[in-house]
Amino acid sequence: MYVLIAALCAVDVSVVTAIVPNALLGLLLGRDRISLGGCLTQMFVTHFLSSVESTLLLAMALDRYVAICQPLRYAEIINSSVYVKLLLFTAVRSGSIMATLVGLAGSLRFCGSNSIRHCYCDHMALVSLACGSTASSRAAGVAVIVCFVGVDIPLIFFSYVKILSVVLRGAGASEERRKAFHTCGTHLMVMMCFYLVGSVTFLSHNLNIPIPTDANTFMGLMYILLPATVNPVIYGVRTKEIRNGFYRLFKLRAKKIVMVKVSPAGKS
Repeated sequence: MYVLIAALCAVDVSVVTAIVPNALLGLLLGRDRISLGGCLTQMFVTHFLSSVESTLLLAMALDRYVAICQPLRYAEIINSSVYVKLLLFTAVRSGSIMATLVGLAGSLRFCGSNSIRHCYCDHMALVSLACGSTASSRAAGVAVIVCFVGVDIPLIFFSYVKILSVVLRGAGASEERRKAFHTCGTHLMVMMCFYLVGSVTFLSHNLNIPIPTDANTFMGLMYILLPATVNPVIYGVRTKEIRNGFYRLFKLRAKKIVMVKVSPAGKS
């Protein structure tokens, strides 16, 4: 679980770094220009990391399912071989699908406006500027939703249902049941926000859903920023061992500050 939390932290930092600095430069300094190659690169990195995050959330749910529902077999099921397979699966699935998505967008012909109504290079925001047929790119956008939302959400939901059923059967105190509901419910709410906002953002263009441009841009930002904001709290601060580690770290620094001696005047 700590390895998965660390990986989730790295993904959240990376995906925010991919869009926020350029967005701030555009808002503050008016530096709102980007080449087509740069736009496609940013698009790939953003969507690739978001898909990796989806796979990590699925892996975390399955890890907890094994730990709670199959505790005696945990060391047998979850081992270094599984981590290697998960890494390869994540790289192949996310890399191949997002490379196809970006490749189709890059092959389009742009002859009209070159202004994207978005804070970063979102897939359908760029595709909407194309002059010719965009059927293949729109189909690829729907395929992304099916491959990630259609597969990951049912597995995550099934894992947490099984976890709750096992915890409720084994927990004798109402306080333990309350904690189980609170923890699993919080995780599910964060995941549903991530998947719901991402799905609406992708499908609004593909299915011609009439959503105002500003609202769509806001949801596109929330799709990136919301998980990166709440994940450190949900999966980090709320984890007892990590929280205690922060307490020890801050106490150590506080002691160092208190023990610093101020030199008398005139002495170095």
